[in-house]
Amino acid sequence: MMVLISYDVSTMDNAGRTRLRKVAKECQNHAQRVQNSVFEADLDYSTFLKLKEKLVDLIDEETDSLRFYYLGNNWERRIEHIGAKQTYNPEGVIIL
Repeated sequence: MMVLISYDVSTMDNAGRTRLRKVAKECQNHAQRVQNSVFEADLDYSTFLKLKEKLVDLIDEETDSLRFYYLGNNWERRIEHIGAKQTYNPEGVIIL
């Protein structure tokens, strides 16, 4: 299933900057960054639940926020991209 993950982490202090780096790194391990604090993740449900649990544990719910948009399995019809950054196909071929 495709999930869009966005976050806003307060960076007013060193602890916040550390949380921001940890949240970004955890997202990068499982998803594709599409904007600064926005990631697209094409994951099975159990992997998504583990990622969500890690992210919730990392943030400070008093000052930070996480948003999850569930696009499901027919996500291609729900995403329209316009602009400079090229889009990608998470189910496509990866050439290294």
